Amino acid sequence: MKIAIHGRNFNESARPFIESMFNELARRKIDVQLSEPFRSFLDKQGIQHFSNMVYGNPDELCNARMVVSMGGDGTLLETISHVGKRRIPVIGINVGRLGFLATVSPERISDMIEALENNQYKIDERTLVKVDSNIDLFEGRNFGLNDFTITKTDTASMITVHTYLNDEFLNSYWADGLIISTPTGSTGYSLSCGGPVLVPHSQNFIITPVSPHNLNVRPLVVEDSSVIRLEVKSRSNNFLVSMDSRSRVVDEVTELTVSKADFTARLIKMRDDSFLDTLRSKLSWGLDMRN
Repeated sequence: MKIAIHGRNFNESARPFIESMFNELARRKIDVQLSEPFRSFLDKQGIQHFSNMVYGNPDELCNARMVVSMGGDGTLLETISHVGKRRIPVIGINVGRLGFLATVSPERISDMIEALENNQYKIDERTLVKVDSNIDLFEGRNFGLNDFTITKTDTASMITVHTYLNDEFLNSYWADGLIISTPTGSTGYSLSCGGPVLVPHSQNFIITPVSPHNLNVRPLVVEDSSVIRLEVKSRSNNFLVSMDSRSRVVDEVTELTVSKADFTARLIKMRDDSFLDTLRSKLSWGLDMRN
């Protein structure tokens, strides 16, 4: 079996579990390819990883059976952008903080390896959002698992986002920004801006304004077959676009059309992994003295 691993810095408390993981992978003779930033971090920390295979950009990712993301949800989003249309299954080990997507705890790494080697897991297909533009916004990786977001770049002036749904005018959002979220991303930035939580396989997008300047404007749930066209006006003549963990500043003549990608992300879940359990745990639902 051949796997790839992408990760970020992790706390010292996770070190014994990481060292144990690489020892077990070596013992099972599993070939490992590391992302360049993660290998550099491991080398600086003096962690033996037994791997000479490295990828510096997504095109160099090997024909792995699966990719392991080691960090928090942000690391997993980066990993999905590395995999792209190749649709290699991804599993997340949570050595970060919240962990809606990276749900395997460090203590369960050994169980995870056993399950992966024996095919005792399930594949969870997740919708991706994509953006088409008259310029290359994200170096060819114009898709994301969580959301596509427009926000202002300065601290004073709001932006105006003229929004069209399937070529029909929807609204002009006077706001600090606008989020187009997938069901997976409904527990992320959209939720913090008042958006609803959707179960992962809902066939919808959420259009969520960021700090709207009209109090009667609310998040809107639309079908994920919708095509959303955005025209942005700003006093600074520019604005910030973000796709998951990637962002850049563009000028207001940039054309933006948001829709569903024609491929999906494939997340590996352990058989006892439940979205509803994760939801209750991470959002502290049910923690009430009456219960």
